[in-house]
Amino acid sequence: MDGGASRSMIPGVRAASPQAYRDGMAHVAGHVHVITTAGPAGTGGFTAIAVASVSDDPPTLLVCLNRKSANGALIASNGVFAVNALPAGAEGLAETFAGRRGLTGAERFGEGAWSPLATGAPTLDTALVGFDCRLVEMRAMATHHILIGQVEAVRIGPTGPALAYFDRAYRPIPR
Repeated sequence: MDGGASRSMIPGVRAASPQAYRDGMAHVAGHVHVITTAGPAGTGGFTAIAVASVSDDPPTLLVCLNRKSANGALIASNGVFAVNALPAGAEGLAETFAGRRGLTGAERFGEGAWSPLATGAPTLDTALVGFDCRLVEMRAMATHHILIGQVEAVRIGPTGPALAYFDRAYRPIPR
């Protein structure tokens, strides 16, 4: 290809904009998680796709959270959070924690069975895996907070298919 070729001549290329970025991210499949916290500041949680491993020594992961969410202040104050990887069939729970059912804070925990591990953050008993984390760093980046957590406990849950989000819809991923 000619190095001087215009981007507009390449099919599917658009200038980077928030909408173009969201449209592009719809083509990236991601595991659906519910992130939870509990402590002196209160109990809360949210649905997230943006979760990634940082390191295995010490075990560390990151989660991205919209800065407009009240969960950021809760997690910062509590200093703990849990990452719950949802199994296929948990679309209702994902919608509840995404705020699409009108429930807030502790009300969201009426769905599912929850147990604390090492830090006291609620972990979903039916999660494929639960990572119980102590907050190490919370950094603002554009419209989101990047939460970095050191994993204090891991609970491997039942085997089965995972719940993913792809092309703006929930989809099961078989084992």
